Amino acid sequence: MNITNTEKLIKDFPVLYAGVSKSLMESLMSFGFECGDGWFDLIYDLSKKVSKLDPKCEAMQVKEKFGGLRFYTGATTHEVWDVIDEYEERSYGICEQCGSAENVSQTKGGWIITLCEKCHKERERPCPVNEE
Repeated sequence: MNITNTEKLIKDFPVLYAGVSKSLMESLMSFGFECGDGWFDLIYDLSKKVSKLDPKCEAMQVKEKFGGLRFYTGATTHEVWDVIDEYEERSYGICEQCGSAENVSQTKGGWIITLCEKCHKERERPCPVNEE
């Protein structure tokens, strides 16, 4: 996730994302948000709900895995876990790169990632090679 989106999440939810300034021994949030900017709105909305349900909840890691959002926290309530499950499921219908909800699918084979049709095509485009 880009620095602007990362800083907004940390600023708006300082308790939830307190782990960004901790060592790796304490929290994997020091790696930052390990996903694309297309999920920013999804993560922001989830952060609001989690913070409201449990103001002391702290995220331990936020990342993409197998094409879906993974949002790990320390000890919290069953209600928070239910909301997290809901948002992790929603992530499969949102392009991780651009945030579109139209024509979204997971790549097959290799690294699994959730992208819209346009972002799939951009990703498949061959890299330009400098010819001398």
